Amino acid sequence: MSAPIRVLVCDDQMLVRTGLVTVIDAQPDMEVAGECEDGRAAVDLGGRLSPDVVVMDVRMPVLDGIEATRLLAGAGVDRPVKVLVVTTFNLDEYVYEALRAGASGFLLKDAPPDRLLHGIRTVAAGAALLDPEVTRRLVGKYATRIRPAVGAETDTPLTPRELEVLRLIADGLSNSEIAAALVLSPETVKTFVSRILTKLDLRDRVQAVVYAYRRGLVT
Repeated sequence: MSAPIRVLVCDDQMLVRTGLVTVIDAQPDMEVAGECEDGRAAVDLGGRLSPDVVVMDVRMPVLDGIEATRLLAGAGVDRPVKVLVVTTFNLDEYVYEALRAGASGFLLKDAPPDRLLHGIRTVAAGAALLDPEVTRRLVGKYATRIRPAVGAETDTPLTPRELEVLRLIADGLSNSEIAAALVLSPETVKTFVSRILTKLDLRDRVQAVVYAYRRGLVT
């Protein structure tokens, strides 16, 4: 049996944090490595405990979740930790900044427990977790802020088919949904996604979505 997924839970609301800890600890393939109530403690514990995934709130005292995410998973971090951000609809801008800071994905706080657990497993496995509806709302809302000058997409190293796949990733589609849309096998789509990430030197699908908007490839 493989080692359990070690999770660090960071949320300043005790009731929420206790609920997260209880749900996670009840899973046979997971264990809570630690818990804390502010971003500074999350950074400290993340460095000491080396969890597989940090479940991170956005608004917290001492150090907010965005800066904590940047220090745990951002560019230049020697041993980046995977971060799953939890938030509410009215914190769209904070989540966008958290994704740019290096988070591997996000969930809404009112998501059911099984979605949270699926999210932790997905992020732990090295994939990104993007809710299609929230992704379109979130990144689309701030697309004008990150869209470059006209013509920026002309210098992309991607083939036309890879660009097609990237646009569907940016729309929040899963590999199976992309396969259905393009009449390809899921294995072929998985290969395309891997090739796109490698060519663009991107860590995961979250970064691919931001890239697509920055390059003006989606609107």
